[in-house]
Amino acid sequence: MPLTLFSRARTESTAPEYQPEPRPETGETWKPEGVLVSQRFLGLAGAVTLVYTADAGVNGTCYAVACLGCMFRTRSQDRDTCIYSEEKGGRIANAHAAECRALPRELPPRPDDDTAREIVRRRLNSERRAGYDTTVYLTAFHLDRLALQRSTEWIEEQLQRIADEQPELLTAKPRTYGTGTDFTILRFPKG
Repeated sequence: MPLTLFSRARTESTAPEYQPEPRPETGETWKPEGVLVSQRFLGLAGAVTLVYTADAGVNGTCYAVACLGCMFRTRSQDRDTCIYSEEKGGRIANAHAAECRALPRELPPRPDDDTAREIVRRRLNSERRAGYDTTVYLTAFHLDRLALQRSTEWIEEQLQRIADEQPELLTAKPRTYGTGTDFTILRFPKG
């Protein structure tokens, strides 16, 4: 009698196939609106560090890094240079995760519209300068994307709304080249 590797006939199982439970503490199933997570790194005590981006802006794609356990966040590879490659973002995130001893925290809930608008206003105020007007780039909101959990279109609508309501803070004009709107934060008034 020849030996066979599988001697039993397969039968249909009536039990449902096992589905693993999602693990939100690791950020694996969390996909906030307006954020494209490209890499995740697990820290020493279980907190996850994300490399993420949003829609590409007029200056190309920029990445940001944020830890879901501690307060670490960055959108630049050094003081002034945006993180233009996913690889560089991964190196920054991996270096942070290798030293971070933070425990995982609950994922941030999606804020209501009034709270999200306040986040946009705070970012504009943090970008405002005393000596010169500043162009608003959507990459300025990368650090806020995990808290905002809103699309690029929503952010642009809020910028237009603020420009209409507070022209002393923000101006809006059609782009000289291409489509869309250029927003400018006006310098602090002299006084």
